[in-house]
Amino acid sequence: MQTAKDVMTTRVVTIKPSAKVYELTKLLSDHKISGVPVVDDAGQVVGIATEADLLAIKRGNTVEDIMTKEVISVTEDTPIQEIAAVLSAKRIKRVPVVKGGQLVGIVSRADLVAAIAKS
Repeated sequence: MQTAKDVMTTRVVTIKPSAKVYELTKLLSDHKISGVPVVDDAGQVVGIATEADLLAIKRGNTVEDIMTKEVISVTEDTPIQEIAAVLSAKRIKRVPVVKGGQLVGIVSRADLVAAIAKS
């Protein structure tokens, strides 16, 4: 059974909560991604910032002002079937993978599709 550790991206693009919103737009555009974990100085996930957050009518100048604060995350040992179910049920595109509260990876819908294609 494959787990998050088997399919996750470990070189995760992140942003700090104090970053300006324009920095987020540039980061997403430059990396051609639709969302990033927001991490504090200790590497703890404190939010998720996505294209949807940018397009929603939210007021603020910093990532912290517009990010989604209720983060759904998984551990390295979470089976990919469970991750797929969470992504589908919550209508989200990615989940951070945490170990001891620290960000260690991210699993996206694309990661799951690639894993299914290989099996």
